[in-house]
Amino acid sequence: MRVDTNFFCTVPMPDAGDPDIPATSRRYGNDAVVACYEHLVAWAKACDELGFDTMWLTEHHFQYEGYEVLPNLILFGQHLASITKDLRLGQMFNVVPQWHPLRLAEDFALADIVTGGRMEFGVGRGTVPREAWALGTVVASGDNAMSAEHDRINREVFEESMEVIKLAWYEDRFSYRGKHFVFPPDDVPDRGSTVRDLTMIPKPLRHVDVYQPISSPETIEYVPRAGHKAVYWLTNAESQKQKWDRYAEIREEIGSPVGPGEDRCLVLNVHVGRTREDAMKRGRPGHDEFVKFLSPYGRFNSYRNPDGTKVPFDHRPTVEESNREKLQVIGSVDDVVDALGFWRDLLDLRHVCFFFDLPGIGREEMIDQMHLMIEEVFPKLGEPVERRPVTGRPLV
Repeated sequence: MRVDTNFFCTVPMPDAGDPDIPATSRRYGNDAVVACYEHLVAWAKACDELGFDTMWLTEHHFQYEGYEVLPNLILFGQHLASITKDLRLGQMFNVVPQWHPLRLAEDFALADIVTGGRMEFGVGRGTVPREAWALGTVVASGDNAMSAEHDRINREVFEESMEVIKLAWYEDRFSYRGKHFVFPPDDVPDRGSTVRDLTMIPKPLRHVDVYQPISSPETIEYVPRAGHKAVYWLTNAESQKQKWDRYAEIREEIGSPVGPGEDRCLVLNVHVGRTREDAMKRGRPGHDEFVKFLSPYGRFNSYRNPDGTKVPFDHRPTVEESNREKLQVIGSVDDVVDALGFWRDLLDLRHVCFFFDLPGIGREEMIDQMHLMIEEVFPKLGEPVERRPVTGRPLV
């Protein structure tokens, strides 16, 4: 099984989980942000030594509260690649509508060359209005008509951007005319003529796999047809199975079939302890802070009540709910083995990404989580941890 990790890139937060502290009330300075980056360096080295395939980072902006403080995943991932040997570095996700598509294409291509092909390209549409509006786009912000219109615009910009990026990477000369982008612009003078097409310099060393999260009905249909690999997170078992199988059905329909579990990744939030009591003591505050932070965006509305009915859009699950539905797992090695085995058997899972980065988890404790996962959980699960060989050569 391919095993990855994902980090939101959160500052040290010793009071995580305190119910009396609103999510927007903290305000961290640059020293805390730099401390987060120092932790990421240590965690990348541990991931590399333990045999994780890819370390994924998360893009966000303007988050003075300290939850997600890394604005450029390609730049920082390139640095982490320079201090590790075999670990791949990925973006989960580049928020495409917040980028100029040609700059994103160029930056990734250059990083691909510099790292010898050790970068993984992940793309998303965004979730945070504060950063979307400030960076020139819009994003859905709730469950209402205005939000639906913003989502439509955001989706148009995203899909046009992805068309542009692929043209730039794989065509020697390209031009594009869409609703939101025109490349090259009309009537651009250049040395006695006008520009008719563009050539991106440089290009990636290889065909680049594109990873994209699947949530909405539109994305369920778009991702396999676009040839992207699917990433799933925080989705109840019944819905997850339907989405997982629908991906394979569409790939079959378009003449590009996939094998069991192929081209699909499950992200699973985990805090594993040597005993259930230890895990609950240390994992509950981080779980509850994570929930407090993300519930206003509807990130937990796939949970279900015990009678199977839907929860509210802004649902805030308890640790007990998360463990019951196996959408987040806070428990012993055996608890994590049981949950992971459930998803493996349900989905024929071949690629899993663990989110260890619950707020408040310290540097050494995070590294201990990684050791427990590789050295105790997977042997008990009876699954070998597979890492893809690095075939490229970095610039030196």
